[in-house]
Amino acid sequence: MTANNPVVAAFVAAINEGDKAAFEALLAPDATMSDDGSDRDLGQWTEREIFSAGGHFTVESQEPDGLSMLARFRNDTWGEMKTRWRFTLTPDGSKIQRFETGQA
Repeated sequence: MTANNPVVAAFVAAINEGDKAAFEALLAPDATMSDDGSDRDLGQWTEREIFSAGGHFTVESQEPDGLSMLARFRNDTWGEMKTRWRFTLTPDGSKIQRFETGQA
């Protein structure tokens, strides 16, 4: 399943392709994120949990706007787990301002 929102779909594709430059281009300059309810350093977290660990995203279900979803997320460190993702876009809808993830 592909994410309904084009920015979120590009986020998922960048992760699955291991394309860090494409991923970073989707983020607002001051983007933030949280994991299991705790704010994290976005650069350190994405490097450790996604890009250095072979992260892969499979969307299982989502809200109609594509900004909230359940996904199976797999990486070489933790294996596969069901996760919840929520995205906040910039006011013009072109970039990700914040994402929140955690085990579902």
